[in-house]
Amino acid sequence: MNMLSIMQIKSCCSCIDSRISDTNCEVEVLSFDSRKVILPQKTLFFAITTQKNDGHRYIDELIQKGVHNFIVTKPVQQFENKNANFIQVENAIDALQKIAALHRQQFTYPVVGITGSNGKTIVKEWLNQMLIPEYHVVKNPNSYNSQIGVPLSVWQMNSHHQIALFEAGISQPNEMEKLAEIIQPTIGILTNIGSAHDEFFQNKEEKLCEKAKLFKNCQVVIYNSDNELVNTFFKHKDNYSGKTITWGKNADADYPIDFIK
Repeated sequence: MNMLSIMQIKSCCSCIDSRISDTNCEVEVLSFDSRKVILPQKTLFFAITTQKNDGHRYIDELIQKGVHNFIVTKPVQQFENKNANFIQVENAIDALQKIAALHRQQFTYPVVGITGSNGKTIVKEWLNQMLIPEYHVVKNPNSYNSQIGVPLSVWQMNSHHQIALFEAGISQPNEMEKLAEIIQPTIGILTNIGSAHDEFFQNKEEKLCEKAKLFKNCQVVIYNSDNELVNTFFKHKDNYSGKTITWGKNADADYPIDFIK
């Protein structure tokens, strides 16, 4: 069971201001969707503001349902008359990521980080199917690989798990570093570098460099060495100094493909 006290949460999420009416509150569930609150008294709700919606709109409704803990970006003085805990931060998604990163630090079992232009989810699910007969596995639900999906996935980690499989998806520069801090993978898998989201990067080299930030502290990275750009990148010690395991059609691969049916 995952649990943090409201005071632990306050200390780790760059609190600007707070209004804590019950310091004994403990959080088990992280939520940003007011429609999917299952354990209200153990839920921490993140009032995320987007161009289309504002999570602050649902605070009164959630308090009526029994939710006691909120991460907000509006001044806490606005919530003085409400019977709940409020922690004000600059960015609610940032706070979610910091909490998940703190939670991740509790565990020492292997964590596999998977990224690439496509194929992330299917590789994760293949690995899961192979591992679950012998291991207790935790993984992203579906394709929860975004700036919000990854921290919610990592929050699922428990002491009874033996290995974690987390995919990380990005579409623009400067996104992967945040996901890497949350996942902190020990093993990396790069599926491929393709044309997805090309419009947000100057070239494939820039895209590869961004995705490879996930593997900065990995003990080993697995990739297809048929891609010359990828192979050259990981052979350069300034880019990655750990162990590599390669597969591909070329004879130099650690696991060469002899034939394809």
